[in-house]
Amino acid sequence: MIQIQAFNKVYRDLEAVRQLTLTVEKGDVFGLIGPNGAGKTTLFNVVNGVYPATAGRVRFRGEDVTQKKPYEMAHAGLARTHQIVRPLNELSVIDNVMVGACFGRHSHGLGEARRIAGEVLDFVSLGDRAEQLAGSLNVGQKKRLELARALASQPHLLFLDEVLAGLNPSEIAGMVDIVKQIRKRDITIIMIEHVMHAVMNVSDRIIVLDYGQLIAEGTPEEIANNPKVIEAYLGDPKLAESLMSEEA
Repeated sequence: MIQIQAFNKVYRDLEAVRQLTLTVEKGDVFGLIGPNGAGKTTLFNVVNGVYPATAGRVRFRGEDVTQKKPYEMAHAGLARTHQIVRPLNELSVIDNVMVGACFGRHSHGLGEARRIAGEVLDFVSLGDRAEQLAGSLNVGQKKRLELARALASQPHLLFLDEVLAGLNPSEIAGMVDIVKQIRKRDITIIMIEHVMHAVMNVSDRIIVLDYGQLIAEGTPEEIANNPKVIEAYLGDPKLAESLMSEEA
């Protein structure tokens, strides 16, 4: 689905991501973890076209997209959510989701966009709030709205940037279930997440960044028991066992 080769991003004197190479296969749920400031969202922003790469190449579904803009990536089939939700507060919930359908992979007209938006809102359990102003939703609902807008673009690849942040345990469980259902729709997912038991239980593979550098890659079990990961991020060796046994 996507290949990142010898990728670097430098902000002035700060090397935010260094020499990163990874491949994500079609249909995978791919976890991206690491301490705050490790370069995770920077990676999303560069692949998404928000910022240019300093060095390296990005190939998406076989095409070199290294210099593509965000709207070009949306048309190509890449959608994302943001760590800080960005609803169009003065528009209705359904209008927010229609934006994704209108400016996504197929650039649908308003009629078809409204139909797709209605289906997606039902999928994320917001159908009963379709005509409500987006700004009136609570945090958990805004997270689902952000996800719905991305899904309405009908992506091949979905970037989830801390979609579980700020949610209570019940909301986390509901969102994890939605992620699992998205996978069944043949959408590849790369997710940045700090809710460790959740990312460990939904991911096929996980990579760990620390100070912009890849320090580990493997299955959830391999990552949870990796000494470098425990030292740099998990902190407590006993956490590995609890992460692998706790259900998301």
